[in-house]
Amino acid sequence: MEPVLCVLITVLFSASFYLMLSTHIIRVLLGVALLSNGVNLLIFTAGRLLREVPPIIAEGQMVPTMATANPLPQALILTAIVISFSFFAFLLVLGFRAYQALGTDDVNEMRVAEPEREPEPPMGY
Repeated sequence: MEPVLCVLITVLFSASFYLMLSTHIIRVLLGVALLSNGVNLLIFTAGRLLREVPPIIAEGQMVPTMATANPLPQALILTAIVISFSFFAFLLVLGFRAYQALGTDDVNEMRVAEPEREPEPPMGY
């Protein structure tokens, strides 16, 4: 099962890097979403895929008596899902607001801070 997930992680990372190198903001946002899913899958795979029982300790015992699943990757993934969703929502609103203000989603055409007809800034002092 791990080799299939490793191939899927590689595909997600490759597609996300390809999309994030684009000049259009929507593609960059989709790349960020794919990257977060790839990282979550990487954490899940690194935490070992086992068919173990949940880590619940019976009453009166101090440690589990049998092999249990590792709860740390699940906790990390749940936290990462919340953070990545909020980050994606922030970037989506930021991209939409930039599109409303500038009329384009191409980063090469967003030249409010550096207009094309302005002289070049000094290169050295």
